Amino acid sequence: MSDLLRWAFDLLRHLLRTLDWPLLLALSALMGIGLAVLYSAGGEAQGSRLMLAQGARFAVGLAAMWGLSRVSPVRLRGWTPGVFMVSLLPLALVLFIGTGRHGAHWIDLKLFYLQPSELMKISLPMMMAWYLHREPLPPSIRTVLVAGALVCVPTALILLQPDFGTGMLVAASGIFALLLAGLPWWWVGIGVGSVAAAAPVAWIWFLRPYQKDRILTFLNPENDPLGTGWNIIQSKIAIGGGGLTGKGWGQGSQSHLNYLPEHTTDFIFAVLSEEFGWVGVAVVLALYLFVVGRCLWIAMDARDTYSRLLAGTLGLSFFVYVVVNGGMISGVLPVVGVPMPLLSYGGTSAVSLLAGLGLVMAVRAHRPVHGY
Repeated sequence: MSDLLRWAFDLLRHLLRTLDWPLLLALSALMGIGLAVLYSAGGEAQGSRLMLAQGARFAVGLAAMWGLSRVSPVRLRGWTPGVFMVSLLPLALVLFIGTGRHGAHWIDLKLFYLQPSELMKISLPMMMAWYLHREPLPPSIRTVLVAGALVCVPTALILLQPDFGTGMLVAASGIFALLLAGLPWWWVGIGVGSVAAAAPVAWIWFLRPYQKDRILTFLNPENDPLGTGWNIIQSKIAIGGGGLTGKGWGQGSQSHLNYLPEHTTDFIFAVLSEEFGWVGVAVVLALYLFVVGRCLWIAMDARDTYSRLLAGTLGLSFFVYVVVNGGMISGVLPVVGVPMPLLSYGGTSAVSLLAGLGLVMAVRAHRPVHGY
């Protein structure tokens, strides 16, 4: 019996050796908090169903994380061009057969809805790391232009859905890869200036009416408190109502009395703020910062350019998702439909996020002890 137990223990240790346990524990805490808040936000009618469905998605994501953590970065690097091309196909296909409330965001696969833009949150950082590791660094003008084309193609396809929030997050991941590769800051200044100069053109020709309403509401939500400004006003009320320690789990009035829309998805962080107060928010933000810091530490400790850029870009992208959703629900940024990682209800988002962090774990697990 002792030999059998020893064999089982050795097998389990071998199977789990590629997981980064500090990162996994922080993610597990976030998933546990997310399930608890989701159950509360769903109420008696839907809480159990939402929690079980999200728990199943977490299980799929954790399985993907484990599987990807066992793949060496050398092999990932060889797969990268193919993964990127395969990810572009559903991104183009969704424009023709997709479905969504404000456009074509998802493909109905009967068993589940696939959001192709979520795949690009993994494949674009992989592609940027693959391309930049082959070029002399810091990047030359030619390298920046080619990398910019790699970013613009999937970003344009996402904006055509239209999905402005996800498009900007995907573009940000490409920019992060360039910055980590040593892109001079004056290039960033040129980019910001170009975006500012193109803003009037985008407002007239590209932004949909509901997107313009979101920007105008962000500037002054009180102009239409019962219409377009309702979401952000109620979100602020929920956040302020939580105080220091919150109203208690399941006691949030804004969500349970249906004042707060999208309270299980985009605005779930407002539910957490109301029920657990500043203390709960501080704990969750500390966990988020630990995840980002751990990713950046793994990136700094990597032995090759591909691994370093991949882990660093995925970590910084995770940070941006938190900042954008937090700014959105507090009125600091426009509402762009970006979920809070591991808290908001959603399948493809949770799976892609955990899979991406599995790539970060692969960088750590397969780091060579000596040499490059």
